[in-house]
Amino acid sequence: MSEMKAAVADEKNLDWLLPFCVLALVSIGVVMVASASIAYAVDVYGDSWFFLKRHLMYLGVGAVAALIVSQVPLSVWSRLSWPLLLFSCLLLMAVLVPGIGREVNGSRRWLALGSITVQPAEVAKFCLLVFFASFLTRRNQQLRHWSSFMVPVVILGVVAVLLLLQPDFGSVVVISGTVLAMVFLAGARLPHTFLLVGAAASGLALMALVSPYRLQRLMTFLDPWGDQFASGYQLTQSLIAFGRGEWVGVGLGNSVQKLFYLPEAHTDFIFAILSEEWGMVGGLVVIALFAALTWSLLRLVRGALAQQKYFAALLAFGIAVLLAGQAFVNMGVASGLLPTKGLTLPFVSSGGSSLVVCCALFALALRLQSELKDKSSSEKSGLGTIRQLPIFNPLQVGDRALKGEAA
Repeated sequence: MSEMKAAVADEKNLDWLLPFCVLALVSIGVVMVASASIAYAVDVYGDSWFFLKRHLMYLGVGAVAALIVSQVPLSVWSRLSWPLLLFSCLLLMAVLVPGIGREVNGSRRWLALGSITVQPAEVAKFCLLVFFASFLTRRNQQLRHWSSFMVPVVILGVVAVLLLLQPDFGSVVVISGTVLAMVFLAGARLPHTFLLVGAAASGLALMALVSPYRLQRLMTFLDPWGDQFASGYQLTQSLIAFGRGEWVGVGLGNSVQKLFYLPEAHTDFIFAILSEEWGMVGGLVVIALFAALTWSLLRLVRGALAQQKYFAALLAFGIAVLLAGQAFVNMGVASGLLPTKGLTLPFVSSGGSSLVVCCALFALALRLQSELKDKSSSEKSGLGTIRQLPIFNPLQVGDRALKGEAA
């Protein structure tokens, strides 16, 4: 009991950290979208603030979505897990239908709803997090058996195939990594987990090698300067942006690379423009904000485990891994640490569906945080009825919390 009280009290002392990090990242995103897109917006649309207005519009939609999500109890989200999975799969299939899905640069990843476009892969991230958190909470006792362990693997495989048909290799990597981390946290046996991780990594590597354009990206990643005016152009321009930024940057609005040198300057490569204008110091500030955001979510995992709210724990862990993983991939691509992938920087990059879904995930985390404050929320939500869960705790909550003695 004392451990649970201490854990909950500790969480309350840092309740401000989660919203602070998100609001700081959103604010940085608004400033950088305005700065990085101004030249391109004038040339293409004749309006300097076109992308800023669009970004603010989607931010407003995200705020409405966050308000709605925050009002729904976690128990309701748990019961909606299967409908959400079905909904996400239907969207992923619909985008592949000619005439429904919009094709851009050979990829069919968007659904056109009038003047608004929706990216089903982003919606699937939210739906899959809720589904697997609920599924793994209910089936945790069976996960140690190979037959039951394969059920989430098959579901993940179906979703991965639908994403690869678009193709959206980056989303497959992020979603697969998040789900595998959740499966491991839920108590799957280490040999099963390592075997699955090895198989997934081998499959992704094989797909990269047999696909000509993915193989070209890998070769470019290894030596971008070898073909700097063709396949290596985007990466070399991004690296130039980092080099020009040096320690403190060239100043807000003074980027040269955003002047039609670096493609996708306000979306996938916004971190490069940020580092050029704000320097290494600015880049480290953004990295620190993402690190603090991830840490605050992991603290929620510890608090949820201490109160035996295992659905909440898995959900918070999934959100942490997803946001941290996508941020790492985006910044890694921009800095030349990883091969080029089309993933936005959460809360910062210009992008409709991604920004709205990130706001929804933030609201889900806030709802989780608020329910942890109430000692009786486990009874109200029905999430504390599972008394034994062989769940691995990376935050060292302690055996007594895992066995239910904290209750």
